[in-house]
Amino acid sequence: MGFSYGSQGFILILVAVSLLALGEAKTVVVGGSQGWRYGFNYTDWTLKNGPFYIKDTLVFKYDPPSNTGAHDVYLLPNLWSYITCDFRRAKLVANATQGGGEGFKFVLNQWRPHYFACGQGANSSHCNQGLMKFFAVPWPRWHF
Repeated sequence: MGFSYGSQGFILILVAVSLLALGEAKTVVVGGSQGWRYGFNYTDWTLKNGPFYIKDTLVFKYDPPSNTGAHDVYLLPNLWSYITCDFRRAKLVANATQGGGEGFKFVLNQWRPHYFACGQGANSSHCNQGLMKFFAVPWPRWHF
């Protein structure tokens, strides 16, 4: 039993609909239910939750500052800064209080690497030892 013209048309419609779904921006909570926290492997999380696309929104949720510490979100300028957790030329995009409630939202609006890290802790320990860093390279969306 082979394909008829009707079933081929149905398959083409399914393919077109699935491709159009790529055009829809998504909102993703960084770390999922774990949020933005010390000791969570965000590299693994990124591999499991990507790819990301231009216009997708990343939401960073974290507890407000307390006696056990605080978190923030920096955008690092390049791969070397990311690897070494060098914050000298980094841009603070969310301070320690912006992660509460609905969290801090960051829209991936350019087709380039975005290197994120937490700058808290002595000698940037949240980034260096706490694994609080990841990068995303959003892909362009294809519209048909």
